[in-house]
Amino acid sequence: MSYRVVHYINQFFANIGGEDMAHVPPELREGAVGPGMALQQAWNGGAEIVSTIVCGDSYFAEHEREAREQILAWVKDAKPDIFIAGPAFNAGRYGYACANIALSVQDELNIPVLTGMYEENPGADMRDKILIVSTSNSAAGMRKAAPAMAALAFKLMNGEEIGPSVVEGYMPNGIRKNFFEKERGAKRAVRMLISKLNGKPFVTEFPMPSFDRVTPNPAVKDMSRATIALCTSGGIVPRDNPDRIEASSASRYGEYSIAGVDSLTKGAYETAHGGYDPVYANENPNRVLPVDVLRELEREGRIGKLYDVFYSTVGNGTSVAASRAYAEEYAKKLKDANVDGVIMTST
Repeated sequence: MSYRVVHYINQFFANIGGEDMAHVPPELREGAVGPGMALQQAWNGGAEIVSTIVCGDSYFAEHEREAREQILAWVKDAKPDIFIAGPAFNAGRYGYACANIALSVQDELNIPVLTGMYEENPGADMRDKILIVSTSNSAAGMRKAAPAMAALAFKLMNGEEIGPSVVEGYMPNGIRKNFFEKERGAKRAVRMLISKLNGKPFVTEFPMPSFDRVTPNPAVKDMSRATIALCTSGGIVPRDNPDRIEASSASRYGEYSIAGVDSLTKGAYETAHGGYDPVYANENPNRVLPVDVLRELEREGRIGKLYDVFYSTVGNGTSVAASRAYAEEYAKKLKDANVDGVIMTST
C-alpha cells in the first residue's frame, strides 16, 4: 500500500518566481512539485504525493483566512495520510504559512502534519504545537532536509512511535519521556565536564534557555553636535553590488563612503535584497537608506554631522548569529570613529 500525501510549497519552490510573484493565490497541482520530488524519491514507492498546493507568501500573509479555507478544502477532498509543508528554511513568511496551515490541518481535519524550517524562523515558535524538523538556514540544505522529513513523515504515516527529538531530528517541543540510559548520570556528567574543560564538543542533556537582553545606551544629550551614522539591513549598495552581498543569507556586509553625497541617486545605488520588491528601492534608494533626509538635518543644524561611511547587509534569511557578528565588527569601527549615534534601517 502506498500512503497518500498532500504537500504545501510557496511560489519560489513551485518555480513561479521570487518576491515579484509572492502575490499569487492558492493553486492546486497534481503530483509532486519541486522539493516534493525529493520527498517522494526518499519514500521509494512507500508514499506518493497526490497533490501539491502552491501559495504565494505575500498572499497568505495578506489573505490568511481565505487562503486557509481554500487549502483546507483541498486537503479534505484529497483524504491524505499526512500533510507536509515546506521545508521553509529561514524564509519568515513561508515558515509562518507552513506552521499555521499545518496546525489548521491537524486541528480541524485531524490529519498528521509535518513541516521543516530553521530554528530562527518565526514559524518555529509553534514547535510545541506541531512537529517541525530542524533544517539549515537556506535551501542549500535541501539534501539533508528532505530525507529527514521523509523519514519522520513515513513513521507518522506508519503509526510508529516517534523517538526523542535528538534522534528523530525535530525541534524539541517540551514533551519529556522517561527512559533508562546505559550509563548513570554521574559518569555522563563527568564526561561532559572533561570535554568542556578541554574545549571539546559536548551536548548537554538539559539545555537552559538563553535570553538576549540588550541594555539601551543613554540618550544622545545634544543632537546638534552629534555625529550620526546610517546602517541598514535593507541591502542598499553602490551600483553592481561590488562586494557581492548575497540576496539571501548574507555572508558579508559592505562598507561604503558617502562623503560629499547629498542623496542616493537612481543608477548609482541599488538594493541587493531578495526579500522584497526592489523596484521602489532602486527608483529612490533613500527610501531604505535616508541619506537625503539626514543631509537636510545636517544643514539645518539638527544633527552635527552625518558620518561619511554607511554599513549595509541583507537581512533576508541571514541568521541572528551572523547579524550579531557583523554588527560587533562595524560597531567597533564606529566607536573608534567617535560616532555618537546610529540609525539602523530595515525594509
